[in-house]
Amino acid sequence: MSLRIRDILEKVKKGELEVNVAEKELRLLAVKDIEIALLDVSREVRRGVPEIVFGEGKSADQLYEIVRTFLDEVGRVIVSRVAQGVADTLLLKLKDLGDYEVKYEPKARVFIAKKRGFENVKLIGRVGIVTAGTADLQVAEEAKIILEELGCQTLLIADVGIAGLQRVIMAARRLIEEDVDVVIAVAGMEGALPSVLASILDIPVIGVPTSVGYGFGARGEAALMNMLQSCSLGLTVVNIDNGVAAAIAAYLVLRKINERGKKG
Repeated sequence: MSLRIRDILEKVKKGELEVNVAEKELRLLAVKDIEIALLDVSREVRRGVPEIVFGEGKSADQLYEIVRTFLDEVGRVIVSRVAQGVADTLLLKLKDLGDYEVKYEPKARVFIAKKRGFENVKLIGRVGIVTAGTADLQVAEEAKIILEELGCQTLLIADVGIAGLQRVIMAARRLIEEDVDVVIAVAGMEGALPSVLASILDIPVIGVPTSVGYGFGARGEAALMNMLQSCSLGLTVVNIDNGVAAAIAAYLVLRKINERGKKG
């Protein structure tokens, strides 16, 4: 395994490693070539956010090679959009690989593997995740599982679409009472929930349009357009069904809050 960035810098500082050798090691840290993929194994060190592998369209054999490499190089891997059959095959293959914790969340379609004892940094603060309908839960669960793996506390509130506005008010009240720091609002159909929440709350709201819907503006297009046209300030929008992007955006907010807290 290539030396970690901090290890390399410490060795240069102590005079144990020449600059040209350190430069070569740092370049090696950037990517890992495994023929079927170029893996960004240094992303978490560089950005504080691990690479989340997109599992859809990849075979179980391909994902096994990718997962195994990340475990060797980094110690953890998160894979999104993994079908149940592919996950079952991965679980069988990884049983004989070594001392690892492996789990699959079928509702979220998220697969996580990590070395036993891998340290997750626990963040202070909480992310609220709100869905307009029960049909939006898969995307919400994707965001929830990823956030929790990255050390965030979450609060999930489901089925509070604007067809019953009193439900939105109840959800907003609970978000305020629980003192969440950022909200992910997941909605299909007309996609109005994020705008309504952003008009009530004094914290960032991340809107996630989902492909739930039919007829004109189906596949999430109407929800996306309505969120982008929102006049509620403080609303940010990610792509259709992109729970991963919403989770990482919320995580970065919490991480910066924690960094500021440590600095005083």
